[in-house]
Amino acid sequence: MTLQIGKLDSLLKKSDSLIAETLNRALSEKEISEKQAIELYYAEGVDFHLIGMVANELRRRRVGEIVTYVVNRNINFTNVCIKQCGFCAFSRDFREEEGYFLPIEEIVRRAKEAHSFGATEVCIQAGLPPDLDSNYYENICRAIKVEIPDIHIHGFSPEEILYGATRSEVSIREYLVRLKEAGVNSLAGTAAEILDQVLRDNISPGRISVKDWVEVITTAHKLGINTTATMMFGHIESPEQRVRHITKLRDIQKQTGGFTEFVPLNFIAREAPMYKHKLHEGIRNGSSSKDVLLTHAIARIILNNCIDNIQMSWVKEGQKMAQLLLMWGANDFGGTLMNESISTSAGAQYGQLIKPKTIRRLVREVGRIPAERNTNYQILRKLENENKTSSALDDLDDDSKFGSYFELIKINKFKFQNPRRN
Repeated sequence: MTLQIGKLDSLLKKSDSLIAETLNRALSEKEISEKQAIELYYAEGVDFHLIGMVANELRRRRVGEIVTYVVNRNINFTNVCIKQCGFCAFSRDFREEEGYFLPIEEIVRRAKEAHSFGATEVCIQAGLPPDLDSNYYENICRAIKVEIPDIHIHGFSPEEILYGATRSEVSIREYLVRLKEAGVNSLAGTAAEILDQVLRDNISPGRISVKDWVEVITTAHKLGINTTATMMFGHIESPEQRVRHITKLRDIQKQTGGFTEFVPLNFIAREAPMYKHKLHEGIRNGSSSKDVLLTHAIARIILNNCIDNIQMSWVKEGQKMAQLLLMWGANDFGGTLMNESISTSAGAQYGQLIKPKTIRRLVREVGRIPAERNTNYQILRKLENENKTSSALDDLDDDSKFGSYFELIKINKFKFQNPRRN
């Protein structure tokens, strides 16, 4: 859907003067300020719709009509964690019966299986188990690369990097060098939540600090390791805190250029401890549809000149909302996942696998062109039509083949063995 610029100009003349000024500035490819971005969050009526139209136009200019996706698999190898974050329903204390820990041979098996179904990436993240072998993350990567040297390892959050460096008694930089040598190709920019220290101390005391998160990310970028960037919203944060989070990412990107994408992540509240037990006054049950649309659009507008790719989360938003977000600034559908444990454990209802043919259909239904990419956003193939585009994953009859989180926590051979009891 190509925007008629003349029509947009006409509508902007009817808009709130401050919002019109901000949107005109964005359309002129100029950077908007934090104050201007915050004002967008309070838009109503025609102004609300104009924000979406401007975000869509900026998306079109940056990346055209292509919507990308990656064929990948999530491997969350343990849910045992020494941290007790209020938003996390995935983690289990090492004393709990539902704690699991996948051995390296099982991690490799899952990676090989994903590769056989066309995956170009495995995403490896997990909890922080107590007394973890300081070489464990490196050993995972080396074992995968021995079996599948060409697969991209998108692995480990800044929290895990800090934990690994601490366990190894080395600097963050030295630890990242070791991981890169072991086969890590990019890092997950998760564990960000909201980059506001006071808020972090409230919802996840003991979680990686803003300072350390930024150090891990910027050090990785300087070493040639790209990362994603995320934001978890819809809990107790304010629009002002969201905007400061996104502009902090913008500042980092202007310095390093190492972010491949930005991913807004709506808070899944149902099983989250801080929501179930109402630990914070005014805690929300995730964001409304309007708020989700605004957040993706405002992210596109803020990041327009420095991060091309805005990814939506079909796991958190569902397929129909994902389609709508493609018209509000997003241009990437994310991954096929095959397994998804973290959002599922929190109560997400949209499954753990989306087939490429489903993504392609959803993209075409909104008039855009689907394309398979790799992790670094290189287009592997454009798929204008469905002729001869099926893959092994598309042809899979039984979607339960990859197992599920709720099955995994019941498998005796993968139960976490507390090393302090052995």
